[in-house]
Amino acid sequence: MRFILPVGLIATTLAIAPIRFDREKVLRVKPRDEKQANLIKDLAQTNQFDFWYPDATHHVALNMMVDFRVSEGESQSIQSALDQNQMKYEILIHNLQEEIEKQFDVKEDTPGRHSYAKYNNWDKIVAWTEKMVHKHPEMVSRIKIGTTVEDNPLYVLKIGKKDERRKAIFMDCGIHAREWISPAFCQWFVYQATKTYGKNKIMTKLLDQMNFYVLPVFNVDGYIWSWTQNRMWRKNRSKNQNSKCFGTDLNRNFNVSWNSFPNTRSPCTEIYRGPAPESEKETKAITAFIRNHLNSVTAYITIHSYSQALLLPYGYTTELPGNHKELAKIAKISIDALSTLYETRYIYGPIASTIYPTSGSSLDWAYNVGIKYTFAFELRDKGKFGFLLPESQIKPTCKETMLAVKFIAKYILKHTS
Repeated sequence: MRFILPVGLIATTLAIAPIRFDREKVLRVKPRDEKQANLIKDLAQTNQFDFWYPDATHHVALNMMVDFRVSEGESQSIQSALDQNQMKYEILIHNLQEEIEKQFDVKEDTPGRHSYAKYNNWDKIVAWTEKMVHKHPEMVSRIKIGTTVEDNPLYVLKIGKKDERRKAIFMDCGIHAREWISPAFCQWFVYQATKTYGKNKIMTKLLDQMNFYVLPVFNVDGYIWSWTQNRMWRKNRSKNQNSKCFGTDLNRNFNVSWNSFPNTRSPCTEIYRGPAPESEKETKAITAFIRNHLNSVTAYITIHSYSQALLLPYGYTTELPGNHKELAKIAKISIDALSTLYETRYIYGPIASTIYPTSGSSLDWAYNVGIKYTFAFELRDKGKFGFLLPESQIKPTCKETMLAVKFIAKYILKHTS
C-alpha cells in the first residue's frame, strides 16, 4: 500500500534535515596535457563531481584551474587516481561543512535591524525591500514583476526619480542560488545609493539623471532552498518532466543560442537549459520587464561569483560584438577603479575566451535584444572560499564593486543618448 503524505508534512519533514557536507572536499587541479584533462573528465563520469569552476565537465581544458567538490566516500579514491597519474592537486577546502558554518563570522550589530555585513535570508530581504520603500518613498519604489514556480514574488526596486523616460540601468543578483555574495551586493548598492544621495557628488548626479532597476534575488526559490535544505544548490526549483532531478539553470534559459551546447540538455546537470527558451517563470518575468523598458534601459549588469572577472558578450561564440573595443575600455577602467581600494585583481574580456563558452545567458540575451552595454561581474574570491565567502568579506567586496559599478553608470550617463 502506498501512503501519500500531505505536501505540508513533506515540507516539514524536509525542513528538519538539511543536507550536510561533513568531510567533503573541494579540490583544485590544473591539467597540463590532454591526458590529464581527459582524466578529470573520466573521473567526473564515474564519480559525483560538483564543479565549482568551470561549471561543467566539458569546459575542462588545458592549463585551466579546475575546482570541484567530492564526497567523503569518493575523495580518497579520486586523490589516489590523481597521484597515480602524477597530477598535482591542491585541497582548497578540507571539510565543507565546517566552512559552511564558518561563513557566518560577523556578529549581528542590532537584533532586528537589517545588516549589510551579514548574509540575509529571503524573508529578511523581503522585509528590507518594504523598509527601503517606506524610508525613501521619493526615491525607491517596489515593482512586482512576476512570481516564481513556487509562487514567491519577484521584486524589482526602482531607484531614482519617477520619470520613466530617463536612462536606466538594470541590475540583477542571485541568478545562481549558492552565490550568496551576489544578493548581498544588490542590497549594499540600494543602501549606498539612498544613503549617499545628496552627500556624494557622483551618486547624487547619477540618481538625479538616471534610474536603476535592481532585482535583489533573481532565483528566489533556489536561494530559499540554499538556506533551508542544500547550501550548494545552484538552479531554480522547477520540476522536470520524466526526471527525478529538479531545477533549471536560469542562466542557460535565455533565448540566445539556447540549443547550441548538447551538454546542457540533461535535467540532472547543474547547467540544464530547461525544456525550452524562457520556459521558466523567472526568466519570462525578467525578459518581459526588460523588453517593456527597452526605451530607457541602456545598460545591463548581472552579478555572480566567483573568480574575480568582469565579463563581456559573447559566451556562445568567439565573435566579438560591434562595440567590443568600447566595452573592453569600460571594463578595464572599471576593474582598475575596483582595485584601488584593496588591490583586488580582476581580469576582463568576453565570456567565451575569458572563462569558458556558455549558451542561453542573460548577458548575451540582453546584448542581442538591443542593450549595448552589458556586463557580468564574477565577485570574490579566486577559490580559497569559493561560494562560501565569509561574511567578514561582504563589506570589502561590496565597497570595491561599488566603485566599478559607479564608473560604468557614469560612463553610460555621459556617453549614451
